[in-house]
Amino acid sequence: QVQLVESGGGLVQAGGSLRLSCAASARTFSSYVMGWFRQAPGKEREFVAAINRSGSSTYYPNSVKGRFTISRDNAKNTVHLQMDSLKPEDTAVYYCAAGDFTAILRSPAQYEYWGQGTQVTVSS
Repeated sequence: QVQLVESGGGLVQAGGSLRLSCAASARTFSSYVMGWFRQAPGKEREFVAAINRSGSSTYYPNSVKGRFTISRDNAKNTVHLQMDSLKPEDTAVYYCAAGDFTAILRSPAQYEYWGQGTQVTVSS
């Protein structure tokens, strides 16, 4: 069982930055692929970023590539999402997720564990 707790959301102006954090309870945190997803009102949950178990490989969709950076610290059981050059369309609830697989996967249905989410609002 893995418990995930996100933090760091808030209100920011367009062009600003936020850093989200996710603390995990798992004893074997390093055995999980970690992902970030977001969901805006009336929309489906969307893949934002993922990082492999060692932290050596990351993946982003085109919508955030070059603006968002995912990182992890296996010694501290944490994963972060640095978000720069934020746009109003980035407004959503952001979720941290963990999956017990070896490859980076982008479908939310494949991730087993989820945090409660943290709200990010970008004003224009």
